[in-house]
Amino acid sequence: MSELVRPHQKECACQAGTDSPVAAVLRCSTLTAGMGEAEIADLLASSQVRRHVFSTGEIVFHEGDVPHSLYILLSGEVHILKDTFSGRRIFVSEINEPGDMFGEVYEVLRKPYDVYVEAAAKTELLEIGSRFFTLDGDNPSRSALLVERNLMRIFARKAYFMHGRIKVLASGSLREKLVRFLFQSMDAEGRVELSVSREYLAAYLAVTRPSLSRELSAMQRDGLLSVSGKEIQVLDLERFEEYL
Repeated sequence: MSELVRPHQKECACQAGTDSPVAAVLRCSTLTAGMGEAEIADLLASSQVRRHVFSTGEIVFHEGDVPHSLYILLSGEVHILKDTFSGRRIFVSEINEPGDMFGEVYEVLRKPYDVYVEAAAKTELLEIGSRFFTLDGDNPSRSALLVERNLMRIFARKAYFMHGRIKVLASGSLREKLVRFLFQSMDAEGRVELSVSREYLAAYLAVTRPSLSRELSAMQRDGLLSVSGKEIQVLDLERFEEYL
């Protein structure tokens, strides 16, 4: 299933239990999967782990900066952006779910950022320096070992996600792209509940948001779909599949 689609049930409740707010968020992060309270406490106690608060419009990192950390969203929302040579701002992605991570690919590959990140609201982030999970020492902590293992799984998941996106983008028309994306994501009743904004979906499909909105409206007029907010329902599966 695409990462742009909301699962019907969350795998864990980020605010459950007696954990501190930060520890509760980390319990839901893929980076800390398999960690118990002791490992999470060890991570938070490290000198390589820091909390930062950003005001709306503040830049987390700039394009061209050399990475030295990865980031986990604790609260708020950030947008991943890129500017063209003519000065036009391109929306790449959004991070708005507590526990979501960004910046890890650049950090592990030691590549300068080719995008920049801006706080879209008051935002709190957990920054984890690379020295925490760079296993050069003789006795790495269990939490560091788990972070390294989970990063490998995260990269495999991203590769799978990109494979699915390539198949969508290889389609011809925008309608064909939309149908292929929805077909990969819908449940047995033909329903898709998006977890992201329409702007994000347009960026994923490599089209403008107005073009995406027009095509969704056209597919509704043609009786293929019903769209209500972030929920999309396929109405005529036989005609829908003709575009695959």
